[in-house]
Amino acid sequence: MNSQRSNLASTLHSLDGRSYGNYKQIRGRYEFGPVTVFIDRVQVDPFASPSKVRIRINRAEAGFPTDITTDRADRIAASDFLFRVGDSFLHRNDRRSIILGRPGQEVLERTNVVIDDEGFEARLLVNLPARGRRILGHQAADILTRDLPELAETMFVHANLRADDLYDHVQLYRDQLELQNHLGEEGLLAFIGNGAILPRRSGDSDLPMESNAVAFTSPSSLEHTVTLSSGRSLTGMAIPRGVTVIVGGGYHGKSTILRALERGVYPHVAGDGREWVITEPSATSIRAEDGRAVTGDDISPFINNLPSGTDTRSFTTTNASGSTSQAANLVEAVEVGARSLLIDEDTSATNFMIRDDRMRALIPADREPITPFVDRIRPLFTRRGVSTVLVAGGSSAFFEVADHVIALDAYVPQEVTEKAHELVGVKSADDTGEVFTTPQPRVPTAKALHPSSKTKSAKAKGLGQVQFGKAFIDLSAVSQLVDPQQTTGIAEALEYMAEIFEGQTSLTEALAEVEDMLDAQGVDGLTGNRDHPGHVARPRAQEIAAALNRFRGLHLVE
Repeated sequence: MNSQRSNLASTLHSLDGRSYGNYKQIRGRYEFGPVTVFIDRVQVDPFASPSKVRIRINRAEAGFPTDITTDRADRIAASDFLFRVGDSFLHRNDRRSIILGRPGQEVLERTNVVIDDEGFEARLLVNLPARGRRILGHQAADILTRDLPELAETMFVHANLRADDLYDHVQLYRDQLELQNHLGEEGLLAFIGNGAILPRRSGDSDLPMESNAVAFTSPSSLEHTVTLSSGRSLTGMAIPRGVTVIVGGGYHGKSTILRALERGVYPHVAGDGREWVITEPSATSIRAEDGRAVTGDDISPFINNLPSGTDTRSFTTTNASGSTSQAANLVEAVEVGARSLLIDEDTSATNFMIRDDRMRALIPADREPITPFVDRIRPLFTRRGVSTVLVAGGSSAFFEVADHVIALDAYVPQEVTEKAHELVGVKSADDTGEVFTTPQPRVPTAKALHPSSKTKSAKAKGLGQVQFGKAFIDLSAVSQLVDPQQTTGIAEALEYMAEIFEGQTSLTEALAEVEDMLDAQGVDGLTGNRDHPGHVARPRAQEIAAALNRFRGLHLVE
């Protein structure tokens, strides 16, 4: 045992039985052979947040090949692989005091494990052991001087890893990003590879169905083959830009395919079944969300001429209805750059989506403030370039405005566009009216994210909620959030934007500034590049905007 390891162990043994606050003596940096341990913050008592600890190995000691740890994308993928190795090690060896975080099925950019020019680092949370409020020094010595170095060498010494698995993980990520770029080049919205397993084991599991799952097979009319620079050749269903309607009986896989497309904005790990479900990165799921706050949205393309005379070009409410909330969700998504919308009839407000001929005859257009989405879906694409994938199970209203209609029968898709158009007659002409003119930028006030009641930093509360001062931002309807660490990233992003808003910067300009910073500095930049930033994953701009738009304290410059 080297001297620094011996000294730390001796100190911890001497602290055994003393009051918990004495743990603060161990804060510092320790060299354990090739492993450096940083004890950045020591928890104040056994019931406080865990201590923050980092473990690091430099590049020379790690022995990693440079060809998979130089490029930024490669580092994200390799970090994700090492993250999963560390998580497996901790659970396999029952090291419950050490928290690295739990990976999901998606590959996300995180702060948990980072690779830089100098080496490899894991940011850990460690529950220092105690009996009551007394230090268990002998156990603490085992954790800090034995378990942490072993974890570091397991994760970061290349000779200890399955090199082929690491390379395959990185190459899969490279190929997924290349395919996503290919979508834009070919005018495609999404790709679903033949053989994909889309159903999940259950409603509360994101793992693939293990038995009786029907592998995806593309209809021949939509089949597309792409050969990537790695030499990998993929064949599957390509969904073109425009309007695509997915139909089928109940429980035949309509919503399953839409959920897969929602998650396809993120790369997935091998074995997930959705590795080759790739969606263009700005695609945004839209639904009704009764009760949400709306601040200054231009919902006039959908809701106008209210009996109250309220101006819907800058609409504000603290309690939106189903149709109003869905209109707000849609225009907000477009505002921050969504090029595709993903909509399920089951989670939509009926009066926002359609109005049948009998209702139109009974209620004249000049007495109905809501223009249904079916009347706006074509100009949304032709005038603004925003595509839609829509799941419809109970209405044929969208057939005549659809470019493609896909029918699912027991999870097997067939293109039925021609038959659908025959059923509804001649396809309607595009609406060329100027209903989607560019709205005025929404500019938050300088104090928009500085409420007087706010005394602590914003904090994530699980996956679906952020506490911001005394307010709670409900994100439960934001379905493309996949990891609570992304919600933590949103909380950090709100703090970051609080310093951007000065009464002249628009919401979209602030989001662009956040995105530019993240591209340049990584997720660490959200936290001010603290030595130990905690566990944060990068959220998309769409989800950051969703949180800001749902903040009930948001105020705009008039």
